Amino acid sequence: MFSFQPAQSAGRAQQAESRAFQRVVVNLPGRLMLANYEEYDCSVIDMSPGDVHISCAGRPSMHERVISYIDHLGRIEGTVIRLVEGGFMLAITATDRKREKLAAQLTWIANKHELGLAEDRRHDRLTPRQTRSEVTLDDGRRFPCRIMDLSVSGAAVDIEVRPPIGTAVRLGSMRGRIIRHFMEGVAIEFLSVQSREALTEFL
Repeated sequence: MFSFQPAQSAGRAQQAESRAFQRVVVNLPGRLMLANYEEYDCSVIDMSPGDVHISCAGRPSMHERVISYIDHLGRIEGTVIRLVEGGFMLAITATDRKREKLAAQLTWIANKHELGLAEDRRHDRLTPRQTRSEVTLDDGRRFPCRIMDLSVSGAAVDIEVRPPIGTAVRLGSMRGRIIRHFMEGVAIEFLSVQSREALTEFL
């Protein structure tokens, strides 16, 4: 199973820092804004929690600040460190906490086929703005969790406990069951397909 680990050697500058993470190939659409406020559709080709390769018709300058909004990842901003054919490389500006979140999101994306989650094949995944929630077991025990990934049919949550597969749970007010364990937590399949309105508190 894929998992991000820091590289052995540490760099001195931002480019070296961005290379201190493993990269994963993705195909995530988004939209970005350059320093001159021009906006463009874009696509993330590959990335790590330290840097990102973006394909885009817009051509920023070296060291230009770029703000992007990427599906399933949210806001990503940084500084252009390399211009390449059809796009550019961006060194991500982020706190350690944000990088940890990105690492978890990218790990989930990289592993989604291996995890075999039904919701990945049936419904679009949504990026929650409100990630803090709790998982409640039938016996009333509650455990805080962080929603990594969400769709109308299920969710992946970062949680310390690992209830057995098949365990009935509630994520917030949504009933479901545990269908997978993975490194950061568990995958939950909802008992019924939720309406987007039912997910409003998280989006």
